[in-house]
Amino acid sequence: MVNKVEIIVKSGDGGDGIASFRHEKFVPFGGPDGGDGGDGGNVYISADRSVTSLECFRRKQQFKAVSGKSGGKQERHGSKGDDLIIIVPLGTVIFLREDEQEVLLADLSQQGQKVLVAKGGKGGLGNVHFATATNQAPRIATKGEPGEERCLVLDLKLIADVGIIGYPNVGKSTFLATMSRAKPKIADYPFTTREPVLGVVEVKMRTFVLAEIPGLVQGAHLGKGLGHDFLRHVQRTKILLHLLDGGSLTIIDDMNNLNTELALYKPSLARKPQLVAVNKVDLPQVQARLPEIRQLFNSLGVAVFFISAITKQGVPELVSAVAEMVVRVSKEEAVSEMPSVVFRPKPKVRRG
Repeated sequence: MVNKVEIIVKSGDGGDGIASFRHEKFVPFGGPDGGDGGDGGNVYISADRSVTSLECFRRKQQFKAVSGKSGGKQERHGSKGDDLIIIVPLGTVIFLREDEQEVLLADLSQQGQKVLVAKGGKGGLGNVHFATATNQAPRIATKGEPGEERCLVLDLKLIADVGIIGYPNVGKSTFLATMSRAKPKIADYPFTTREPVLGVVEVKMRTFVLAEIPGLVQGAHLGKGLGHDFLRHVQRTKILLHLLDGGSLTIIDDMNNLNTELALYKPSLARKPQLVAVNKVDLPQVQARLPEIRQLFNSLGVAVFFISAITKQGVPELVSAVAEMVVRVSKEEAVSEMPSVVFRPKPKVRRG
């Protein structure tokens, strides 16, 4: 899945105004009647959740709106150029690239959100506008203005309720495939998931979007391994589901190191609500270590779920807990975003 692309957009040029004069029977002194040119079409970018990647921009990087038509005789205006609407996935951030710098234009985080990225050129004026008492037959008309041309960077950051995080090969893909209809690549070697994979989970008439985030290695905040490709997608999730490998001899260090990577990349990521699950409890070697692992997490005061993504042992309980946390966090976010209402009573008017 393509997550970042660079495109060139150009709005339509304005149509030219024309210089024209009335030529009618029995009207010997026809005045100017040149019409104005039409405005060029604008370029918009709109978000649609039915689009899931920026893949189509690999094949096409240049986009141009329709130019306005030239004016006509008898003060006829040229038609306006059609606007161009470019559809991108929900969660696309748009940057304007100028002088090797990127300036944020918009963050399309809502369905149907649309932003103007290049305004069409204004149409030129016909000679009807230039008639004066001293110049009743002007032969002046103006050309349409050129449209804007802009270099844009489209950066997709997934919008999901829950992000599954963890080291490579801890079973994130298997867990996602178990809980949804998503079909991530699954194999017994690290980094089988190169890009985030989304799945929809339904629990008790409620649904939430689960995203498997690519694994990471130590130093990911510096871009090592999948680095920033992993971390950039975590930012928009409401909660994190931290999946640990029950067969790891350094399971506590694994959890702490991953949380450290989150904090080093962006401190707010480490403060996200998080659930911890130990996977692969169906394996005999993990079964033998369960008392030890429970004691380790209990000593840290960390609540943990023990699951098997393959046999689904403990998975229903974990998913129910995830769903409840998503609902709670969503309500908290809604309350925090509500504007505060300030009551300002009108002053009383004194009557003399």
